[in-house]
Amino acid sequence: MNLRAGAIMLFAVGSFSVMDAGLKVLSPRYPPLQIAALRCFSSLPLIVIWIALRGGFREILRVRFALHVARAVLGIMMLGTFVYGLRHLPLSEAYTIFFVAPLLITAFAALILRERVEWQRWVAIAAGLTGVIIVLHPTGAGMATLPGLAVVACAIGYALSVILVRIAGRTDSTMNMVFWLMIMMGSGSALLALPQWRPIEPRHWLVIAAIGAAGFLGQLGITEAFRVGEASFIAPFEYSALAWGLGFDWIVWHAIPGARAFAGAAVIIASGAYLIRRERRIPELAETAITTAP
Repeated sequence: MNLRAGAIMLFAVGSFSVMDAGLKVLSPRYPPLQIAALRCFSSLPLIVIWIALRGGFREILRVRFALHVARAVLGIMMLGTFVYGLRHLPLSEAYTIFFVAPLLITAFAALILRERVEWQRWVAIAAGLTGVIIVLHPTGAGMATLPGLAVVACAIGYALSVILVRIAGRTDSTMNMVFWLMIMMGSGSALLALPQWRPIEPRHWLVIAAIGAAGFLGQLGITEAFRVGEASFIAPFEYSALAWGLGFDWIVWHAIPGARAFAGAAVIIASGAYLIRRERRIPELAETAITTAP
């Protein structure tokens, strides 16, 4: 299950990176909470079609609403703070600060979900974070700024949201979780954004459509990944967003990565590859132990 969840997570991270690039394009023109509402409502038609095709509306009310309300509150906070951070930081730098999230997810999974986290996974996660540091060589100044702290708050909210997905996933379907998250997040963000709402410029409708499609695919993927896999195993695949962030910074915002970026990327990829290899070997080692037991 973990290997399947990891593959889904890679796809989800790529989709969310496309969405984040679109959010950064919109961030200088609209308030953060308005962008959060646009992100949710632009994905909602696709979500409704998807649920209708699968006949999921018959069970749409069979959910634990308290958990979904908690996720929605965290989601509004996450989107608002992340969009604010994107307004002032390069995409790759925002990702660097956000990459404290996998460590938080692993810690929360151990403390709240009581998942067993082997020391090898801790080492792999730390190695991935080291790769991020190599890429961007942060001085620590960005962490002390208000945009940097906003991204840290987003990372904490994201880690807690992942834990809620794991808990809700024991009884609620992926369709229900995605549907109610978008409904609640979109409605809450829109209400909070009304006093500062700005008219949408015609040239931004295509960007909003791309955000909606990428957000739908990413939300679907990440919800399914954390529903079926162990949070502590899936978390390091977040690091793959770094490659997307560097690519968008280079192509769209003309920030060219150097040799340090490629060295750090190699470390990140190696840590992810180690986790996958280890996960494949665990069943083999268990079978060997059983067959060689006296």
